[in-house]
Amino acid sequence: MFVSVLLLWICLCFFFILFRSQRPKNFPPGPLALPFLGNALNLSHENPLKYFESLRRTYGNVYSVYIGPRAAVVVSGTQALKKALVNKAVDFAGRPQDVYINAIFEEKGVALADYGQKWKEHRRFALMTMKNFGLGKQSMEQRILGELQHTINKLEKNTGKSLSAQVMFHNIASNVICLVLFGKRFEYDDEFILKFVKNFTEVNKMINSPWSFLYDCFPCIRSLPLPFKEGFKRIQTLKSMTSSIINEHKKTRVPGQPQDLVDSYLDEMDKRANDGTSFSIEELLMSCLHLHSGGTDTSSNTLLSGFLYLMTNPQIQERCHQEIDRVLEGKDCVTFDDRHNMPYVQAVVHECQRVANTTPLGLFHATTRETELMGYCIPKGTIVILNLSSALNEEGQWKFPHEFNPENFLNHKGEFVKPDAFLPFSAGPRVCPGEGLARMELFLIFVTLLRKFRFIWPEDAGEPDYELVFGLTMTPKPYNIKVELRAAQ
Repeated sequence: MFVSVLLLWICLCFFFILFRSQRPKNFPPGPLALPFLGNALNLSHENPLKYFESLRRTYGNVYSVYIGPRAAVVVSGTQALKKALVNKAVDFAGRPQDVYINAIFEEKGVALADYGQKWKEHRRFALMTMKNFGLGKQSMEQRILGELQHTINKLEKNTGKSLSAQVMFHNIASNVICLVLFGKRFEYDDEFILKFVKNFTEVNKMINSPWSFLYDCFPCIRSLPLPFKEGFKRIQTLKSMTSSIINEHKKTRVPGQPQDLVDSYLDEMDKRANDGTSFSIEELLMSCLHLHSGGTDTSSNTLLSGFLYLMTNPQIQERCHQEIDRVLEGKDCVTFDDRHNMPYVQAVVHECQRVANTTPLGLFHATTRETELMGYCIPKGTIVILNLSSALNEEGQWKFPHEFNPENFLNHKGEFVKPDAFLPFSAGPRVCPGEGLARMELFLIFVTLLRKFRFIWPEDAGEPDYELVFGLTMTPKPYNIKVELRAAQ
């Protein structure tokens, strides 16, 4: 019996050694990987961050894991992240193309395009369009403040009552990005936008599911009628809905006088009609879907985290009230420029972004050529996972890395400062194209709502739960808020 067991173990070890994933020479170290499965059994889909942090303690800030049979390099810590994203920006600016998220988005759109001429053209267009919308009478500032008036009206009618924070902040963020993309807002009970959001929610669930992982790892199953097919169906529905908006723009727009991103894109297509352009209706469709999803979830989840901490830290909220009242005395509404006179509010908004940790791993990158990082050799085409979360709570980078404290963004004089480890939007060529819009949006929303209302944790809500739910974006668990009009109002 003993001999049989011993022989079985020898056979298993031989099989393991023969078929285990082999790391290239001078490749970042990492845990032993199983044949075919890689480190899949250790990578929790509910929240892989804890596993990544344990590997970081063992192997350092640059290490490797196997996603099925494919090697991926995980980069953690402010220093290593900056070296990859800034010092070696082009080397790490690619996107892995043979993965589920790219398949359902048909390898189109500015967010998922691989590094190359098409991506450069579309990113340049997106950045220029966002910048242009910051100017004029219909500037983004005015559009955001206009949307907030609808929220204020609803809150005024419901003072003293418990309301869903998740629904409120999602509605605000969704309409702000709809104003950018389509030049229109939707009533909060509009059937079109409810269907749009529902389909996106299901797509995001599928992207973050084990089925997505299996699709990435095993090409042989991709044609089978398995649950990951649901993501493709949902995207077709979203494309059809977006097409109806674009077709309406084609009928009503005035060429050369764009009112939104769709108008601007159609103008760009007209200009480039005969130059073999990469601009097309299909690219526009997917870019709209990328921007809506990214712009809605990240902003709404940041607001959710922020107001959760403000309600449960009333002394911080009160200090915000005092600074807002002082700076805005005699003014009808806040402007984005007012942030320069509100160091404490600025610190609070940025601290909310830090603890919200909305995109802890961002979108996966890929190396565009063979490169070196922290002494390790990384071949061209390697998947790169950027652990942005590791910088946002890195000890030695923050005064209070593991608690909510605006002092993380204030110097000894009480002036606002932004540490190098503040990387919620990533950095380098792939930095979030909506960063400027998000910064403006968050500041205006925080100040406008705090100027008018005091936010209170409901008496019957129990103990607040600060744990975040992992997904494409991190989100707090649903909770209710209660508001009362401030005496000054």
